[in-house]
Amino acid sequence: MSSALTDLFPLPIVQAPMAGGVSVPHLAQAVSEAGGLGFLAAGYKTADGMYQEIKQLRGLTTRPFGVNLFMPQPDYADPAAVDVYAHQLAGEAAWYETELGDRDSGRDDGYDAKLAVLLDNPVPVVSFHFGVPSSEVLESLRRVGTVTLVTATTPDEALAVQRAGADAVIAQGVEAGGHQGTHRDNPETDGTGIGLLSLVAQVRETVSLPIVAAGGIMRGSQIAAALAAGAGAAQLGTAFLATPESGANALHKQALTNPLFVRTELTRAFSGRPARGLVNRFLREHGPYAPAAYPEVHHLTSPLRKKAAASGDAQGMALWAGQGHRMARELPAGQLVEVLAAELDAAATALPAFPKGGTPR
Repeated sequence: MSSALTDLFPLPIVQAPMAGGVSVPHLAQAVSEAGGLGFLAAGYKTADGMYQEIKQLRGLTTRPFGVNLFMPQPDYADPAAVDVYAHQLAGEAAWYETELGDRDSGRDDGYDAKLAVLLDNPVPVVSFHFGVPSSEVLESLRRVGTVTLVTATTPDEALAVQRAGADAVIAQGVEAGGHQGTHRDNPETDGTGIGLLSLVAQVRETVSLPIVAAGGIMRGSQIAAALAAGAGAAQLGTAFLATPESGANALHKQALTNPLFVRTELTRAFSGRPARGLVNRFLREHGPYAPAAYPEVHHLTSPLRKKAAASGDAQGMALWAGQGHRMARELPAGQLVEVLAAELDAAATALPAFPKGGTPR
């Protein structure tokens, strides 16, 4: 792992940036203070909202942390398909007594404004999802002392990340909860994602960049497996979603281990882009018909999801979760980092090829 990154946090544990109000400053603080790398999620926030969270986090800790940005999305959605889906959702709007959202609420997530803030007020780490930033953007962040990471879901995407000049690649396996960070949303590839360990091994043989492994990791032994496959650190999202510091809705946290929700699926139902969530009524009824239209579908369903949460109806919420969700532990985030580190050491001790600390010989 590049010393520029590992010098920032002593343990190979990264808290995934989970948009939608989950990755709040107190969660990032707890993870960073415990020796991992905490992250803020700038997705779906304004540039000022992102800046205010950065200020708050800096008031809570002097430890390094990261901020995640969503890449602007190309306009390739079929308006007619979005119209059909909006018509289908009319019944949901009536049920929740609300209106559908404005599908044309924006495609770039305030990307340029957020970059400007991060260049004027540099943070230790910035990661990117849904595509690769330009070489100029990555170089400008490097000049202000920021380490850059970019998500990839295939070896070819990892190669694009390396060519652009990022400092490290996040190899996201198909097991991951929330949105897949594919660089281009191609419906023809739905259901063809690569499992994490296979992906890490393939990326390791494709690029020379340091790798952060992401996807379904809930235990220290799984971190050890990712390190053995060639990663230098592991990024965990669902594992931290259930912590008290997480900003996730209480219904979302409870659903992770609720026997009513027995499995996850990749779906376009809530956002128009493939994302893994717990299978509930909304996903079952609308997932098969949702078009490839992000962020139009995300904007359409936003009021529905908010009203479902406000009314205590988990069956209408986007319950993002990785495949290991049943292994979630309701521990304070700092304690969870300590437990994961102890499990990693135990796994390393059990394998002669691994010295204590989990770094391959």
